[in-house]
Amino acid sequence: MNLFTPEEMVRNYSLAGAKKTQAPAWKLLILGILAGALIGYAALVTNMACYKLENPSMIRVLSGVLFGFGLGMVILSGAELFTGNTLITISVLDRRASVPGMLRNWGLVFLGNFLGALLLSFLAARFNFFGAGGGALAEYTMNLAQAKMTMRFENALVMGILCNILVVLAVLFSLAGKDGASRIMGAWAPVALFTICGFNHCIADMTYCMSGLFCTRYYAGHAGAFSALGWGRYFAGNLLPVTIGNIIGGCAVGVTMWLCFLWKGKKEEKA
Repeated sequence: MNLFTPEEMVRNYSLAGAKKTQAPAWKLLILGILAGALIGYAALVTNMACYKLENPSMIRVLSGVLFGFGLGMVILSGAELFTGNTLITISVLDRRASVPGMLRNWGLVFLGNFLGALLLSFLAARFNFFGAGGGALAEYTMNLAQAKMTMRFENALVMGILCNILVVLAVLFSLAGKDGASRIMGAWAPVALFTICGFNHCIADMTYCMSGLFCTRYYAGHAGAFSALGWGRYFAGNLLPVTIGNIIGGCAVGVTMWLCFLWKGKKEEKA
């Protein structure tokens, strides 16, 4: 078979997750910046491809098809993505990693992801990427950012949970493959689904939201209808609830996979 079994897949992540907690801080930060930028590129591509479309279903489908390749780039490059790393709970439960080591990884990678998305969003706005269509792309970007920032807290939280269930499954599915094509397809399909559904991913939303915030500065002539855009609104209305939801969703899958495939194996070994 060209695929690992589910038990092998989860065990592979347990080993990989343990290594992630032992990596040097500088390496985690740099690879985190890379992942934030790669996911950001996918976000910019979806905005560019869809800003002239009017059919909501077509926008969702096209966004899903394109954005789905973002995680594949992260995985094949060895970059570090915070949302995927919530699966390190598997390594902790498997006694291959510690809770402090997991939290250290999360903190450094989250910071790196944020810096990567921040830099990409700033450069795209500062050097007129969003000027396409006479500023229509900037308006589309600000509208999308405002929608993400003004969701009710509980809605953003639940949309974050549902999103990261699919994201971490995508990470696991990528580890089930034994060749590049299988790994990319395993990562692509669940991510395409969450994008089409409109669920919230805190790292992708960093680029979506910060691009909108920078557009209010560099495309001020198009920003009149977007009074809700602001850094405080972004942190409280999107980043906080979506990040919490992503952690819950990712950890829930990690615990479930450990219980189903690794915990049972350990009991049999003792028997």
